[in-house]
Amino acid sequence: MIYGKQRKRNRLPGGYFHLEEEKSKTRVSGYGHGDSIKLKDEYGNIWRGSATRADDNSIEYRFRDGRGNSLSGVSSDAVVTLRDEKGNTWKGFID
Repeated sequence: MIYGKQRKRNRLPGGYFHLEEEKSKTRVSGYGHGDSIKLKDEYGNIWRGSATRADDNSIEYRFRDGRGNSLSGVSSDAVVTLRDEKGNTWKGFID
């Protein structure tokens, strides 16, 4: 019997998100993996987005709400840092 390397499944990036905007302390949370991530803020706005794994094993996120606002950024491990089009920083983590 020949033993070889076992291939690990390439997990889609995602999980349960907890994010907070630094200045206004607005909170956003939600769940998703890969191309179907759905977040909801405390005002009822729904943010839909996707996550892709980069070559350096970091994860790139892109979100957009119904009004055309966008968030984008990266994460390494479970720490997420995003910026919106106004330059506000959103930080949080993924469970």
